[in-house]
Order: sequence, then C-alpha cells, then structure tokens
Amino acid sequence: MKKLCSLIAAAIIVTPIAAQAEDDRLTVEQRLQRLEDEAAIRDIIQEYAVRLTSRDFDGYVALFAPEGTWRNGDIVKNGRAEIRAMLVDMFPDTPADYVNEDSYMLVSNIQIELDGDRASAKSRQLSIIRGRNGSPTPVLSGQYEDEFVRMDGKWKILQRNDITLMPSPEEWAKRMAEGVFDPE
Repeated sequence: MKKLCSLIAAAIIVTPIAAQAEDDRLTVEQRLQRLEDEAAIRDIIQEYAVRLTSRDFDGYVALFAPEGTWRNGDIVKNGRAEIRAMLVDMFPDTPADYVNEDSYMLVSNIQIELDGDRASAKSRQLSIIRGRNGSPTPVLSGQYEDEFVRMDGKWKILQRNDITLMPSPEEWAKRMAEGVFDPE
C-alpha cells in the first residue's frame, strides 16, 4: 500500500512537469495560437446552443463545415442543407421574429484537443424549459463529441455526435413524437 501511494504521488508530481516541459518547447506565438484556437472552438460550442435555442437556422448551419455531419444515434444529417432541413422539421412554423423566452441550454465540461488544423472536443449539455408552474425544468441532457476543422482561418464543426443521456434516447424520441417535453 505504501508503495502504491508513493507511485501515485510521483505520478501527480511528474504529470504537470511533463505537460509544462511540452509547453516550454513551444514558442510564445505557438502557445498564443493554441489559446486562440481553444477559445474559438469553445465559442463555437457555446454559440451552437445559442443558435439552436434562438432557432437561428442559418447561424446554426454556418457553424458547420459545408460537408459537416450531425449525428444522434441512427439519425445522420450530412451537409448544411440536410442539417438545416432537420431544424425546420424540428421547429416548424417558427416566425422570422422569434424570440425564445421559454428555454435555454447550458454547455459545460468542455475538453479540447488540438492537432494542427484539426481538433476534437467533448462537452456536456443540459436543456431547460419553462415548466408548467413557470419554474426552470431540465428536460434533456447529453454529451457532444465533436471534430473540428480550420477552414480559411476559421474553425468549423466537421462532425458533431449528439449523444442523448437523460432521458434515454428511446424516452426522448417518444417525448418528441408526442410533443411532451415537460415531465411534470
């Protein structure tokens, strides 16, 4: 047990030192670029939630690369036109002057891995609606697994895997079909 504790303590000390050593090999410009890339990707992940809840279909699809893919289970939409059509089907009859006062989405636990002009990210999301009594009511949570690509100097979503966690994908599909989102 004492040996195990010593190994764990050594790993805790050595890991940040190894990460720092890697950062020390980068120039100031490279480190700044890394920070700017991470901030840009984080902004896209958060902007996705804003565009979705405000039903800004054009702004939403503009976050994707032209050949971008959106996936949730067996549902796959390829390219901006298919992704936009999915939104129109999900939110039919959305007026041009739509203002959302009944729901919002929180995005958290964003983890980003950079690799040149490519990146991957994972994040969590929680969708909240105005419940029957007016109180915020969580209705859906999930995880995003994303692939990004830098195009013409800007980051775009190349692939988003939207994983429904709670309620289960089957329960959520049933609610969507029935138009029942408030579990109260």
